[in-house]
Amino acid sequence: MEKNIEVSLLFDFYGELLKPSGKRAVDLYYNEDLSLAEVADEMGITRQGVRDSIKRSEQQLFEFEEKLGLFKQFSKLEQGLDEISALALEIKELSQDMQITELADVIIRKSGSLKD
Repeated sequence: MEKNIEVSLLFDFYGELLKPSGKRAVDLYYNEDLSLAEVADEMGITRQGVRDSIKRSEQQLFEFEEKLGLFKQFSKLEQGLDEISALALEIKELSQDMQITELADVIIRKSGSLKD
């Protein structure tokens, strides 16, 4: 996975655990797509200060994931729901029994709603 995308996803999970200044710098840089100079202007600090804050925050995000594993667990659950939906769809397409196809529809809807 590309680092920018990975940091942005980890920020969604753990951003609230960062210090306010680091949280703001990461949000502006990764989510708002501002340059280091633009973030520095927005925050009223030097470009180097922004870079240091972002690097420190990135390191914290990766450490949070290493210790807590919430994003990894979320990804596994989402993949499992996709597999369940695919299997239910296959059952629905192969079955001639109306009750089974209705139950397969329920499974597909439920797994879809859990992903939302």
